[in-house]
Amino acid sequence: MTPIEQKMDELQRTVTQFRDLGNQAQEETKKYGEQLSETKAALEKANEAINKLNDEIKSLHAAMNRGNRETGDANQSQESKARREAFQKLLRKGAERLTETEHKALSVQSDPDGGYLVLPEMSAEIVKKVFESSPIRQLASVQQISSDSLEIIEDLDEVGAGWATETGSRSETSTAEINKLVIAVHEMYAKPKASQKILDDASINMESWLADKVAEKFARTEATAFVSGDGINKPRGILSYAAGTAFNQVEQVNTGAAAAITADGVINLAYSLKSAYKQGAVWLMKRATLASVRLLKDAQDQYLWQPGIAAGQPDMLLGYPVFEADDVPAEGAGNLCMVFGNIQAAYQIVDRFGIRTLRDPYSSKPYIEFYTTKRVGGGVKNFEAVKIAKCST
Repeated sequence: MTPIEQKMDELQRTVTQFRDLGNQAQEETKKYGEQLSETKAALEKANEAINKLNDEIKSLHAAMNRGNRETGDANQSQESKARREAFQKLLRKGAERLTETEHKALSVQSDPDGGYLVLPEMSAEIVKKVFESSPIRQLASVQQISSDSLEIIEDLDEVGAGWATETGSRSETSTAEINKLVIAVHEMYAKPKASQKILDDASINMESWLADKVAEKFARTEATAFVSGDGINKPRGILSYAAGTAFNQVEQVNTGAAAAITADGVINLAYSLKSAYKQGAVWLMKRATLASVRLLKDAQDQYLWQPGIAAGQPDMLLGYPVFEADDVPAEGAGNLCMVFGNIQAAYQIVDRFGIRTLRDPYSSKPYIEFYTTKRVGGGVKNFEAVKIAKCST
């Protein structure tokens, strides 16, 4: 049995234990008016065990699919190898220590302001690591552009029509309206630093170190913006739009109970989405909210939530995948606690081509700062394709 299979087997046993405790808690609530403290503690422990096992399975699966980067490095072209070696030297020593040949290798990357575009291979590695950490980027539509904004013409309206006799008069019908969305890009940055001594003496792979640091910062920063950003100097998040069903509004569906999620609320949210968007629809919610969702049952006493049954497969809720998004608020009075929809159809991410790095040995002596920037934008492009659950107040 492989390590992933062992973890999957342990997950199944833990889920069974969690559900047994949930049933016990329900019986205690009926009998005593509340669940016993011992049962509550055991439920929380089992829930955390499920979270931990899910994380371990994801890590094992990602490690299996990531491959060996060094193998790819060995097969790179001479030109690519020269650029990479020059970039490594740039990070360690600065542009003034590059030879004429090394300057030439990076000439296509040069920036008049003193920065350098990150190598394409490294840029791809950063984006890949961000992709693995940011659920919205995994799920949304992503477009690379070379300008400062993306314009989208949206036509979700229809012309009017009616019935008439062969010779009867025909009144004018309504004309379809179109809307234009403009998604601007905004600058996102990271500024990791290292001492010059470490850069001089350590045998670390500077390119890999910088990619890890930048990817970690970018993933957290953009994940928050894609969920709740206000659109001012940052992408506009899914939760930032006014409630409604018109253009530039996202429909909010009541969860069915004060400050909590109910089975009826989850079902109502799922059925509020048009059938055209059900294919590819997913759930987004905070990890803390999952603890409640895992115990919800329908009228036939069947659990709405099911754990992923294969390595690399997400948990399912009403047959649709569940993705953790910690920037979505937890259940609570008035909170927008859950997102459901086809995120690829609903949300557009715009990447301005290129990640740029500026080596700064002056601002934080004795450390060297690596000021790395990326321009990215985002916003909802199809307001029918996503719905939000709102807890009652």
